[in-house]
Amino acid sequence: MLKFVKNHMETITGIEIYPLISLVIFFTFFVVLFWWVLTAKKEYITKVSNIPLDNSENNQTP
Repeated sequence: MLKFVKNHMETITGIEIYPLISLVIFFTFFVVLFWWVLTAKKEYITKVSNIPLDNSENNQTP
């Protein structure tokens, strides 16, 4: 089965660009995510991390 897929992929012209495009997208996403984590304000991180523990707004019972 793998030989069939590999043979079929080799016959497609221009297919060698797709792995490069996916690598660039993957790398860019994680670089941007890493940059956002480093530049995020500590107050925002603390506020968001305490949301699951804040029961004052979630104590509404139907």
